[in-house]
Amino acid sequence: MERTDITVNPNHHPARRKGLRLRRIKHMIVGKEADKGLLYRLFIYFILITVTYIYLKPVFYMVSSMLKNEADLIDPAVNWVPRTVYFGILQDAWDILHFPKAFSLSLMVSLSVACLQTCSCAVAGYAFARLRIPFKKTLFFLLLLSFIVPPQVTILPNLIFAGKLDLIRTYIPIMLPALFGHGFKGAVFVIIYRQFFANQPKELEEAAKIDGASVFRIFYRVMLPLAKPAILVVFLFSFVWTWNDFYLPSMYLTGSENVPLSLSISTANSTIQQRLAMEGPSIFDEPLKMASSFLSILPPLILYMFAQRWFVEGVERTGLVE
Repeated sequence: MERTDITVNPNHHPARRKGLRLRRIKHMIVGKEADKGLLYRLFIYFILITVTYIYLKPVFYMVSSMLKNEADLIDPAVNWVPRTVYFGILQDAWDILHFPKAFSLSLMVSLSVACLQTCSCAVAGYAFARLRIPFKKTLFFLLLLSFIVPPQVTILPNLIFAGKLDLIRTYIPIMLPALFGHGFKGAVFVIIYRQFFANQPKELEEAAKIDGASVFRIFYRVMLPLAKPAILVVFLFSFVWTWNDFYLPSMYLTGSENVPLSLSISTANSTIQQRLAMEGPSIFDEPLKMASSFLSILPPLILYMFAQRWFVEGVERTGLVE
């Protein structure tokens, strides 16, 4: 009897067929997840590009307007890119703002307020997060109430008090409240520090206490070096808010010749209005306003350009995203 060799296809084996089906199903699921991931990324990119366009379009329009000469401003065909780059409008805005003097004053006030708020709010935030003090919950509740009280409510008694101390037309009433973490901004910064210190492990303090460290030594030697992300966030927020603040300088520095950039823009608008009343409308009026605004926002933009990465990391680590 002859022997017949039967070749069995391994793909027809039941276990083999089951494995092939599982792999096909797995590939289908992975493919669907990849498609969903691609659609999600496209949607995110669409949102980011749209938001970026909304925020950057005014800046691009500002730069484009202030770099046009008279011919480009009259020509309706020139929309975004000028045919000739003209710096005369920027020079006029530089002179009207008295930019070197106003920039120095704004930088001095913003740095002073930012440093004072960074230090004072760190102490208060650590106390609310770690220390056992009487009426801590009540004090924190009062701190939260400062979100409700607008500065317009308290400005009149502050003006009267500053007038009695002969501090009007000085920068002391603007910088002194920062030493005590006063106002809406101080409350925000205290909460940022409190959130950061509350998330730190207690073992660090316990180890320092075993070594005989006092509360102040624990704060300055152990906790404060760890708070670099919170310090950076608070410093940048405080600097930018003070730099752009127009309300307080307009109240305390009325009639003063030494004004920051936020008030110099108002002076530039007044100069343009006087020129308009005397000489009539000019095609350079709007570009001149654009150039003044650009010079005012340029320093914070440069600061954020260099500190962007650390600022984003600081926001994530301080818990502001949550």
